[in-house]
Amino acid sequence: MIKDKNLMKNYLSLSSALIILFLSGCKTGPVKSVFDAGYNFKSPDASVILPAVLQEVSGITLIDSNMLACIQDENGILFLYDLAKKKISSQFKFFSNGDYEGIAGVMDTIYVLRSDGMLIEISDYRSNNVIVTPFPTEIPSKDNEGLCYDSQNSRLLIACKESTGKGDLSKDKRYVFGFDLISKNLIEEPVYSFDIQLLKEFAVKNSIYLPLKGKKKGPPEPVLRFQTSGIAIHPLTNKLYLLSSEDYLLSVFDINGNIDHMVRLNMGLFNQPEGITFLENGDLLISNEGQGKGPATLRKFRYNPE
Repeated sequence: MIKDKNLMKNYLSLSSALIILFLSGCKTGPVKSVFDAGYNFKSPDASVILPAVLQEVSGITLIDSNMLACIQDENGILFLYDLAKKKISSQFKFFSNGDYEGIAGVMDTIYVLRSDGMLIEISDYRSNNVIVTPFPTEIPSKDNEGLCYDSQNSRLLIACKESTGKGDLSKDKRYVFGFDLISKNLIEEPVYSFDIQLLKEFAVKNSIYLPLKGKKKGPPEPVLRFQTSGIAIHPLTNKLYLLSSEDYLLSVFDINGNIDHMVRLNMGLFNQPEGITFLENGDLLISNEGQGKGPATLRKFRYNPE
């Protein structure tokens, strides 16, 4: 028995502190990282309001360390946007008006995707002798919204927004086709095939929020449209990043098309994410179309590999 009152007081204080520390540790557990797939999507490292002429920006691609090539989805105009000066450095009409939804840079050539699958090749776009060549790809989807350059395979990747509605290509799947840059022809079989049901299961398993739709019989089901609005390949990991604007989701796939990561995007930061591209160091840029009186924006996220 402890008889000294001061000693007893110190003993009780130490015991109480140890108990509080123990309980605090039990409640806290491991600290969750703020990074998803190497990025903190809740806090952009930089945000830029784009010029009014890019209110409906639908695609972006990096053409050098400080320059983006951009399109918007109504007019056949190519915009070169200076990232350092935060302004358009030049622009020119490359084709008739249309619904342009994707853009990719390949050396001194830029390719633009029209939603019906037409590819517009713009050669020597920095010179005074620009050569424009259209390629009807005959892709089996009537609505396409993603385009990127696959440098390892000398091809472009074209993401179908919806089902193709042809043969065995099911409405419950989404496809990415390849356009061979040597033969300048569409590769007949899809390069990637994504099963929507498997993606739903992945989202539920990993606690990714999906809205629910009620049914007359049985419990409500999660809704995933997975309508691609942008596509890009990470320059360091070679993983495939797909934006789905309507779902407010960014999905990451490995080189074989297996789902690796899924991120729910904040509607306040990503009101309508349509364009995606990477800097050489892995930093990520996502463009958002303006809505109503709200401006179009460009968000930058620094790459933090874990």
